[in-house]
Amino acid sequence: MSTTETGYPVQFAVDYPDRPLNRLTTAFRIFTVIPIAIVLGAIGSSTYSSGGYQGGGSSWRGGSAAGLLMLAPALMIIFRQKYPRWWFDFNVQLMRFINRVAAYFVLLTDVYPSTDEEQSVHLEIPYPDAQTELNRWLPIVKWFLAIPHYFILLFLYIAAWVCIIIAWFAFLFTGRYPRGLFDFVVGVERWGNRVVAYAFILTTDKYPPFSLSP
Repeated sequence: MSTTETGYPVQFAVDYPDRPLNRLTTAFRIFTVIPIAIVLGAIGSSTYSSGGYQGGGSSWRGGSAAGLLMLAPALMIIFRQKYPRWWFDFNVQLMRFINRVAAYFVLLTDVYPSTDEEQSVHLEIPYPDAQTELNRWLPIVKWFLAIPHYFILLFLYIAAWVCIIIAWFAFLFTGRYPRGLFDFVVGVERWGNRVVAYAFILTTDKYPPFSLSP
């Protein structure tokens, strides 16, 4: 799905698993996710200790967001009007990895998260031209401008976890994720990703929509 079609430069989607899912790994997902969660946590810890900025994020992935480069791109945009491509690529790839682990953890897929393959979780963020597409002073206040989103997302994530618990029981009896619950959880993750892209990794100046829709 293109940016033109969505109207927003951050696109997130998860392929609906239109098939019976693995009930055994679903029943014990809180344990099966541990190895890949450790890998994700190690990336965050090593990046932070190497000079990365430990900053916010959304939902449960706030801890693993420690690996995202946030302060450095902000300083480069403010003082040089540049967003180094390798910093951008690192942030996007790490966000994709975070989302694959998150999607597995919240039962959106039963395919074990890959560290590098896209699988069924899709996150697209276009590389910005810092001189023409990014206001050099907005990084100072973006985190503040996004405050309304933080409050709404807090309640949305609570609702999403209720949906996940309901879906877990549905899995045990039917082997499938109810489509309505699936779309809602994906929509919440989409909203959260857009806020992170706007307020923290600074890839767009377009204010995130108050919407779960693509």
